[in-house]
Amino acid sequence: MMLQSDIEQAAEWVMNARRILFITGAGISADSGLPTYRGIGGLYEDKQTEHGIPIEVALSGDMMSTRPDITWKYLRQIEQSCRGAAFNQAHQVIADIEQLKPESWVLTQNIDGFHRSAGSKNVIEIHGQVGELVCTRCLQRQAVEDYSHIEGLPVCERCHNILRPNVVLFGEMLPEQAVMDLHREMVGGFDLVFSIGTTSVFPYISQPVYEARKWGAKVIEINPGITEVSPFVNVRLQMRAAHAMRQIGQAMGLSPKNTH
Repeated sequence: MMLQSDIEQAAEWVMNARRILFITGAGISADSGLPTYRGIGGLYEDKQTEHGIPIEVALSGDMMSTRPDITWKYLRQIEQSCRGAAFNQAHQVIADIEQLKPESWVLTQNIDGFHRSAGSKNVIEIHGQVGELVCTRCLQRQAVEDYSHIEGLPVCERCHNILRPNVVLFGEMLPEQAVMDLHREMVGGFDLVFSIGTTSVFPYISQPVYEARKWGAKVIEINPGITEVSPFVNVRLQMRAAHAMRQIGQAMGLSPKNTH
């Protein structure tokens, strides 16, 4: 009964809010079959790659600069293991809520692009987007559906330099535009904050939760486990993201759509 009353409370807060911030992490895309961050390491049984280095080293900015062939090898492996996945009902309900509340935003750590493909427009992809390649020299960008056509090192058609995914690799800075967008929206404040499927270990992911009290906003956390921000939220739904958001959508009277 307590869980159902929490769902109804969450739905009421959504309906009464004007500006909502959805903070999402790997847990929301896990319901689409994608591995969580720790699960990416799990693709390599002993936590080491074939090159005898941790996956975090293979997928670092330094490695991309010095040995892009190594970084691209594991990027292709990871992309292949996730290929064919699509957004799920959690992404869909968030997009539907944005239609009702057009001043709402998504701040996501995920690089899968599922929020945009589900229909969300106001999305801050703080770690970039795997479906976009960028030239390491001239910075020309190129959208790709997947990496199935990439063999060896992809090169730029314009300057013939190496392409890389437009994502934040380990040890790299966050994209300046995304940081500016987040700062701008934080200044405006929010009425309601969701923390969904993230352990909130990064300051830029946990900060909006801490700022909520200053804004007079409520905070809802959706996560099966306990996280860095759990002590600071108003409602905790210890559920998987798709299940929780589907129930919130139903409590709001949203029509369910066929999603993965």
